[in-house]
Amino acid sequence: MRTNYAIEPPSRQELQDSEIFESDHLHGKDLHIGLITPDLSMRHGWAQYSLSLVKSLHKAGVRITVVSAWNSSILEDVDIHPILPALVRREKGFRLKQLAQISNVRRLLRDCDVIHVLAEPYALLGAAVAGKRPLLITGHGSFVRMAEHERWPFSVFYRRAFMQSTMVCVSHYTAKVAQQALSGLRTVVVNNGVDAARFASIEHSQNTHEPMLLAVGAVKGRKGQLELVRAMPKVLEKFPDAACMIVGSLDNEPDYVRQVQDMIAAKSLGNQVHLIGRVPEETLLDYYRRADVFVMPSMNDGWKFEGYGLVHLEASAAGLPVIGTTDCGAEDAIDDGVTGLLVSQSQVAEELPAAIIRLLGDPELAARMGAAGRLKAQQRTWDVVAGEMLAVYNQAVQN
Repeated sequence: MRTNYAIEPPSRQELQDSEIFESDHLHGKDLHIGLITPDLSMRHGWAQYSLSLVKSLHKAGVRITVVSAWNSSILEDVDIHPILPALVRREKGFRLKQLAQISNVRRLLRDCDVIHVLAEPYALLGAAVAGKRPLLITGHGSFVRMAEHERWPFSVFYRRAFMQSTMVCVSHYTAKVAQQALSGLRTVVVNNGVDAARFASIEHSQNTHEPMLLAVGAVKGRKGQLELVRAMPKVLEKFPDAACMIVGSLDNEPDYVRQVQDMIAAKSLGNQVHLIGRVPEETLLDYYRRADVFVMPSMNDGWKFEGYGLVHLEASAAGLPVIGTTDCGAEDAIDDGVTGLLVSQSQVAEELPAAIIRLLGDPELAARMGAAGRLKAQQRTWDVVAGEMLAVYNQAVQN
């Protein structure tokens, strides 16, 4: 049995006292880290994570070489080589195309001390070039189960790649699922970070408008928008003027989107529940500003689950109380009873409307949770994540 270990987030004082961002002494600057990434962009969750971590490691003065998808943006003063197949939407022949780059990637990363794969589907490439060097693979969520769902022989290849690595899981729930899928897998937990400055200007004055719920995320089964729509009739019994804004892509799971639309029509909620689709950044921030409660009742959908629920932490950064579900990564993103409320997936039909009604009916509680959430987000920036990742890199090379 391999040893599982977790890196606990350092306190604010520990970060201030540490030399991580001030000294070259074995805090990462002496190391050369090879990063295998999807596109560095804001197009999807893998890309956003990769972009944020690369920027923060570079800011910390860590020497990094990045091999990314061909459709990646190029960052100034960062050594980036965009040669890999695109991950979203995944190119035809994605697995073979990444393996075709083994010799190029091996050459580009030959001087690196650690190889870190920032999205699970590139694990085959990472394992092929790592050799005897430490291999890290970030486990974001559902794809930690790739070895169970890929066709042979790739199922075998992914299993071997994962077992060769230490998997850096973005939540404790993701680590638990990964260990269940692959007995003996080494895991370390480093929660996601948030760009707190992006939401810093948002202020919430005393509510002078109708109550507004906000959900942000692509409309698909594991995000739970259908459960949110089902909860609205009970909410409207207590707050007849309440509105629910569902913001996010409508393209990912068209059948599920139709289910949500049909449910809105069946319950005559067309004037109260709005499927907005994607919106520009300025419009999105305005929704956060106008909202009273953020709701994303993530639902495990077959083998798919919410690995962390970064939108919960982003809503906290915007000063909103948040509602999510247990048995998913939201358990790390939300401090139950402090920054928001967690409801049971199995009892979501009863507990979700009750949680929404509780927060809408107690503005003081909602404000306290919003303030606590904002503080949590301010203490969970990507610079903090970079500091924790440096500790992981150093532990990997010392082992």
